[in-house]
Amino acid sequence: MSCQKIRMFSHVLWQTSKSTSLRKVYVASCGSVASTGPTTQIGKCCEDEQNCGSDLGIQPVRSTAIPTSPSPANHRHVASNNQRVSPTLSERAFTTGLQIDSKTYLWSRYNEMKRLVHDLIPPGVCNLLNPSTIYANNEVDLDEVDIYGFDYDYTLALYSNTLDTMIYNTARDFLVKHYKYPEGISKYDYIPNFAARGLHYDIQKGLLMKIDAFHYIQLGTVYRGLKTVPDDEVLELYGGTHHVPLQEVSGFYGKGPMMKQFMDVFSIPEMTLLAAANDYFNSNDIEYDPGHLYKDVSDAIGMVHIKGYMYKWIMQDLEKYILRGDETYAVLHRLASHGKKLFLITNSPFSFVDKGMKYMVGKDWRDFFDVVIVQADKPHFFNNCGKPFRRLDGNGDLQWDKIKSLDKGQIYKQGNLFDFLRLTGWRGSKVLYFGDHLYSDLADLMLRHGWRTGAIVPELEVETRVVNTEQYAQSLTWLQALTGLLERMQVHRDPKSKEVLQDWLKEREELRAVTKNLFNPHFGSIFRTCHNPTFFSRRLCRFSDLYMASISCLLNYDLSYTFYPRRTPLQHEAPLWMDQLCTGCMKTPFLEEMAHIR
Repeated sequence: MSCQKIRMFSHVLWQTSKSTSLRKVYVASCGSVASTGPTTQIGKCCEDEQNCGSDLGIQPVRSTAIPTSPSPANHRHVASNNQRVSPTLSERAFTTGLQIDSKTYLWSRYNEMKRLVHDLIPPGVCNLLNPSTIYANNEVDLDEVDIYGFDYDYTLALYSNTLDTMIYNTARDFLVKHYKYPEGISKYDYIPNFAARGLHYDIQKGLLMKIDAFHYIQLGTVYRGLKTVPDDEVLELYGGTHHVPLQEVSGFYGKGPMMKQFMDVFSIPEMTLLAAANDYFNSNDIEYDPGHLYKDVSDAIGMVHIKGYMYKWIMQDLEKYILRGDETYAVLHRLASHGKKLFLITNSPFSFVDKGMKYMVGKDWRDFFDVVIVQADKPHFFNNCGKPFRRLDGNGDLQWDKIKSLDKGQIYKQGNLFDFLRLTGWRGSKVLYFGDHLYSDLADLMLRHGWRTGAIVPELEVETRVVNTEQYAQSLTWLQALTGLLERMQVHRDPKSKEVLQDWLKEREELRAVTKNLFNPHFGSIFRTCHNPTFFSRRLCRFSDLYMASISCLLNYDLSYTFYPRRTPLQHEAPLWMDQLCTGCMKTPFLEEMAHIR
């Protein structure tokens, strides 16, 4: 029954985006209601007491463009007790010739659509998405995948948010003590939910912002320090537009001459520190060069990694920092027991990886892997053939022998993908590699080498919980319906109608703010701006065949499972809302298998 209701609602909303020729007919009919009333009654009553045409408030006139038979989408909603609901104002105007002004007519249409939205969101529709689902951008048949590769940090090993605080505090102290920044910056504590992955930073202007897939800045998400920049000032700063030219947004690896895109989870403390330092200078009217600040903060964050602080913290308290290690073991064990070959390519040092893998998987963790490569220096590992492989002994010390093969049980350092392909013969779509960084881990593999790629996006768990709330479902559905009304009713140009449309536009902006704040009050969802995909989301679709919250999502699927991407309708195609709403709940057929590890 709920699917039937969704289908009815989707048909009704589809009417809001019909062709221009039909829209002209609606204009004429609406105008007749506002002035002299309907001139001719063409619509007929349907069987079973359902009324055609007048449901949407359309008073048809004689025209060759009008369909000779009414569309099922125009059938009036039937109440749950199978009794026809009372006629609406627009229906009474149609049947009695009552003259109503355009303002009354528009609010009547508004109320009809609002009631329809309220009545036709079925119970349980808010729980369709499962956070353990694997989502497909491209069709992938796991039966064809023989080799599975993994990054380490935020792929095999997931870390607690406590690590972000430690990175921020240490880099902040570096900034003050070693780079001689003002002591006042030390008073800025880490803000856990301020920044989000995928944001852009204007290096010369010192602005943090979210940009959509078409290079437009999402107004309301531009921050100078910890304060939003007014929309009119953003337009002034960018030459009267909020569009950022391609050459300024970023290069292939996320950094252009003017902008830096922060793409990995490790970058969240860096964005927060940039915002805090900018805020201190701006709040105290201290003149500074934003370009210098960007470089110094970047270096301070880098020092946390280079000097090994992060590795030391995690190794000293694995239980505090590493999450869900038993799931990593379950994934590796399952793949190996099915005869799949496994390899690891990470930028982290061997001692760090070894300690973490022993904690998660056991002291014999290397038995799972056919090839292990550490300190690989990605993304250069994937696009530079200059660095040779070096072998490490059991203590992690470099050996001097020439590498003629990559052997199971050995540990290798540096190297390059071209030698890797030559020595292993692992090529094309039989290889599936997982990583969290879209540029460093996945881009080259997909675009240049034809490997299958899987993106690890931990934020999916939180965002899925938001999408599954009733508040989000109702707000978004009404936002879409209201947008459809605005598109359809904009043809009313008299002063009273313009007032109504302005009220609707104001409500639309308020709804956008509500849905944005449900994810993150500063920047919203990492996947969408108001309605467009984000720059991050577009890159996610471009560089990954699959994406998921963690590698443990693999436990939900048989290893011969085929992932089929949803057929997302193009703008000129009719939206298949049933597919959009119902397939999400069908994507985890083996969820019960995770009960023993969660």
